[in-house]
Amino acid sequence: MYFENTGIENTAADLELLDEIMLNHGLVREGQWDYERVTYDKKYEIKEGTFYLRIFGFTKDGDVGAHDAIITLMKPVVGKHYYPHGVEYGDQEVFPEHLVKSCQQTLTAVKADINAFEIRA
Repeated sequence: MYFENTGIENTAADLELLDEIMLNHGLVREGQWDYERVTYDKKYEIKEGTFYLRIFGFTKDGDVGAHDAIITLMKPVVGKHYYPHGVEYGDQEVFPEHLVKSCQQTLTAVKADINAFEIRA
């Protein structure tokens, strides 16, 4: 399930700043990057299953490995994890209302924190 009109998509900011802001809201990058892309994840383990709020990002001319990149964020998504297959985002998935509300609160808080530092892509 994609989150529409969050104000996060197409927001651009320095990688190290994003790492700090995202971590403050429970979103971690860990090993989920390559030289041009990043993924920030927040894991939810609730009675309905395991879910991930994900924010993907990319750089046009930086180097994530060298910590020298301006990252443009994409539309946030939440998906359900199925062991051992991975995360599904499809329309057939059911996302509990309390999960969606928590994700929206996190996205609002993240957007507020990066507003002062953003570079419009």
